[in-house]
Amino acid sequence: MPFRPPPAIIVLIPLLSGCGPDPGAVETCRRVIGAFEQDPAGLEIGQGAADPADPDGVIIDYATENDGPRWIACRFSSHRVENAPLEPTRVATSETGELSEMRLFFLKRWLGLDIPLARVAVEGSTPALEDPGRTTALYAAQQAVNGLVLGCIYALLAVGFSLVYGIIGRINFAFGELMMLGAYQTVIAAVLFMASAGSPWTLPLVLLTAAGLTAGQGWLMDRLVFRPLRRASTQVPLIAAIGTAIALQEGVRLLQGGRDRWLAPVLTGRITLAGSSGFPVTISIGQVLIVALTLACSAGLWWLLTRTPFGRSNRACGDDRAMAELLGVDTERTIGGTFALGAACAGAAGFVVALQYGGVNAYMGTLLGFKALTAAIVGGIGSIPGAFLGGLLIALLETGWAAWFPMAFKDVAVFALLIAVLVARPTGLLGVEREEVKRSGGG
Repeated sequence: MPFRPPPAIIVLIPLLSGCGPDPGAVETCRRVIGAFEQDPAGLEIGQGAADPADPDGVIIDYATENDGPRWIACRFSSHRVENAPLEPTRVATSETGELSEMRLFFLKRWLGLDIPLARVAVEGSTPALEDPGRTTALYAAQQAVNGLVLGCIYALLAVGFSLVYGIIGRINFAFGELMMLGAYQTVIAAVLFMASAGSPWTLPLVLLTAAGLTAGQGWLMDRLVFRPLRRASTQVPLIAAIGTAIALQEGVRLLQGGRDRWLAPVLTGRITLAGSSGFPVTISIGQVLIVALTLACSAGLWWLLTRTPFGRSNRACGDDRAMAELLGVDTERTIGGTFALGAACAGAAGFVVALQYGGVNAYMGTLLGFKALTAAIVGGIGSIPGAFLGGLLIALLETGWAAWFPMAFKDVAVFALLIAVLVARPTGLLGVEREEVKRSGGG
């Protein structure tokens, strides 16, 4: 006699087997079909199910009137924001296979246009997906815009490295962690100020708070760590800087927890720079603010270092600290001010990271710090213009590599460039030898 399960077990089986695929993911994947089919209205589309080849994906079977059954598989980013559209990270179809990074980029832009399927059925598939070669120039322009914004982050942080190295001849490896502190302070200040004022126009106050607090932390770092080691050998301050970086990482992790902290998106409106409705090159209001902030910081640094008594003292200490002290320059005060200035730039970089990417965590400063140090060395460490130039070059290399080559190797490309520059030109593109420092140190 065949076994017949009780009705209660039959009811429980669907509950025990899971809730099925995410309905939002299935709906978005159904919408993606419209990018590949000329007549989505005439399709017979299935319900959608979990992809057996991808635990985090969904697969949908559908049929066309002329070509028979087909399928599409989609995977979406695990970082999801409430009421925001899902972001596909992998799409494959029965006809085209898995989409390349470039075609996936076009698909994301097409989804962002919010074109109804009925309109797609009339107008056909978007040209960006059918003819990617026609939009290569626009794609490159969009990557240049993205690289410019990333370059602002690297440039601001690289300036901090160059300022400190230019005056004491040593690298402060904890500047990445100062940027991390600036990012955390940006999120906290944004929550406090925007909750009370409820307006993005409080962002200048958030920036001043984050940069000011980070400047004080940079000055305190010099006072407690670097000043007692001023006359020590080069290796001792280097080890102390690494220890300070680890201490800051773990301190923030213990105080704030190991999970990411997220800042709600602000200034997300976009400006179209070029291109058509099929593939516009755009920049967000926030990105315009980031570029303007970087330009303002560069102009302010130029004025401060070339037109003020502090700038003259800074240059004198960088050229020959012992002689500057004999001539009455308060070298310790000047070095402490330089640490604070460099830390303020790192805090501004943290503000930019929090504004642009939203998520911050205790370990975000490590890789960003090393890339910014690479930018400073490539441009010529100790040179402020070199820091800005190196930041832009590293960012353009990184975004360009991620756009046209395997993304997993972009960090390899960045640090390979560092090795090549050190071998070919150890002083960097705009750097010079510190002969004066060596002479004064020997005297």
